[in-house]
Amino acid sequence: MSGPKRNDSKADALRASRTLHPHPEAVTDEAFVGDDFFDARDVVQVKYEMLRRVNEDGVSVSSTAAAFGFSRQSYYQAAAGLAAGGLPALVPAKSGPRGGHKLTGEVLDHIASLLVADAALRPAQLAELVGQRFGLRVHPRSIERALKRSEGHDRSSKSP
Repeated sequence: MSGPKRNDSKADALRASRTLHPHPEAVTDEAFVGDDFFDARDVVQVKYEMLRRVNEDGVSVSSTAAAFGFSRQSYYQAAAGLAAGGLPALVPAKSGPRGGHKLTGEVLDHIASLLVADAALRPAQLAELVGQRFGLRVHPRSIERALKRSEGHDRSSKSP
């Protein structure tokens, strides 16, 4: 009875660290099929062993990538990541948009002009005004972060 519970907790830990392999069933390499040490659910371990199989054992990239459930392109991306950033580079990146994708230069310029006219405007008010002008729904916290970034950038560009 403790087996499934242990496996569930490991899967939960892998999920929390973004290292749960989305397709562990695609890993057909013999090490992952017949050994309890290797866990096909751990995508970092799978990628590392895939790279090791080519580099240390001299197996072709095509057959190795297929046995580990990846494409050749994924193999080369993992190899470049490992070379550049070590094991942490094998952890999948967070999904979702990066940065304030709605806050384009035009929108930020508009916010800056609003703040020049009235420095007391709060992020929630700015979000409302951006919505009226551009038809965008922008969270006030996104505006706060963008303003902080631009303040830091302005300070770093000025000479002391």
